[in-house]
Amino acid sequence: MDKNIISDLDNFPEEDKQRMSTMADQFQIRDSLRMYNSLVEKCFKECVNTFYRKSMTKQEETCVLRCAQKYLRLSMQVGLRFSDLNQGSSTTDK
Repeated sequence: MDKNIISDLDNFPEEDKQRMSTMADQFQIRDSLRMYNSLVEKCFKECVNTFYRKSMTKQEETCVLRCAQKYLRLSMQVGLRFSDLNQGSSTTDK
């Protein structure tokens, strides 16, 4: 993140800082819900094929579990990569 932006945040009144923190929390919750909904939709479409029973078959359960694990692992790797890139850019800004 740009050092000027961070130093400008220190100059804001405490009320504005709190409001910005609340907005950031809301964005994070929204993004988490979007990721969860995307995960559910993708894995359901890929794994659940029949609607003959109330519950999923063993194969469908296994498929959903593997799908969710892959999706979450990928999301974590992407997050780590962005974090690495962000740290790299912040060290070059100094």
